[in-house]
Amino acid sequence: MWKFALALGVVVLGSGDASPVETSPQSQEFIRRAFDAAYNLDHDEAIASLDKALAADPNDPDAHRAAAVIAWLRIGFLRGSVTVDDYLGNVTRPNINMTPPPAAEAERFRRHAARALELAEAAVKARPRDPDALFRLGSIVGVQASYGATVEGKILASFRAASRAYDAHEKVLEVDPSRKDAGLIVGTYRYIVSALSLPVRLMAYVVGFGGGKERGLQMIEEAAAHPGLTQTDAKFALLLLYNRERRFQDAMRVAQDLQKQYPRNRLLWYEAGATELRANRFREAEAVLDEGIRRKDADRRERTFGEEALWHYKRGVARARLGRTEQARDDLQIPLTREARDWVRGRAHAELGQLAFKAGDGEQARREYRLAIELATRGNDPSGKREAEALLERVR
Repeated sequence: MWKFALALGVVVLGSGDASPVETSPQSQEFIRRAFDAAYNLDHDEAIASLDKALAADPNDPDAHRAAAVIAWLRIGFLRGSVTVDDYLGNVTRPNINMTPPPAAEAERFRRHAARALELAEAAVKARPRDPDALFRLGSIVGVQASYGATVEGKILASFRAASRAYDAHEKVLEVDPSRKDAGLIVGTYRYIVSALSLPVRLMAYVVGFGGGKERGLQMIEEAAAHPGLTQTDAKFALLLLYNRERRFQDAMRVAQDLQKQYPRNRLLWYEAGATELRANRFREAEAVLDEGIRRKDADRRERTFGEEALWHYKRGVARARLGRTEQARDDLQIPLTREARDWVRGRAHAELGQLAFKAGDGEQARREYRLAIELATRGNDPSGKREAEALLERVR
């Protein structure tokens, strides 16, 4: 099962097209401000706007869901698991041991998610074919499933639970085919199911999921063109999917669009640079990462965990491919001396091993590759481990 299955929350962040009958305009405006701030990495401002939304309407299900989502985003940010890199590999276990989340953010999530679900369920019970009510129910259930996977590491259980979100949003499209925002969850799950192994795919069909990669991707693209808060969520989903599909020009188009929309989000420059790197456009990657590092250095706001290491690891790879050995080595040393996640350190060691091998130092290369394998294993990076093992074989 893909790590992408962990990322399902990126498609359920927004409020969709809110019904003015059920929610106050003041609350909805503060929710819009909160998401705009969150996408710009202004987390304190986002939380303050949500507090105002809840004060304006304590029973607004969208406000409670938004509060849960932003708590969940904060947990990912504090852990450093907020980039496309985290969702391109494979998951080989039904559950993953995760570091416990910050207690305050976890409690914020649980409290607001529970209230959002309570309100959404009551609305669907009263109006079982109302598209707004169904949309809200599917969205909060999807958020809960994503939290279980990404924060608690309960991959299989969350995947099964998410069928309720899929069913609710399928029903939205049945009742009102113009609601392209509901196609975001349905399309994402269709895409995921189409790429699962046959036994897991069959299990997904049994619990109610549909498949079809091309149709799934088309539905996400339609959601990205549909006005509303969910439009941004769809764009972030496409940034990930286009990278997975190796449609790098399309991924860069989305990244640049998001940069214009959220210019204070420095991590969008990281994503653009990483995309150029995957496309083997190393000069372009170095230029984008240079700009992103300048933005990071000028930005005094909170950093995601291991952020310095991420930027320099990526630029180090670009410089290594360009033959700038000393500059590459300087960059690649930063993940080894600063706060960093294990998979980043592991991949930095693998790159340093390649530099050593090219310099004719086989013994140093072997040491680097062995460290890379150890860190990849510890950091749940199976593709990084395979690559390091293959590199080690070359020098034995």
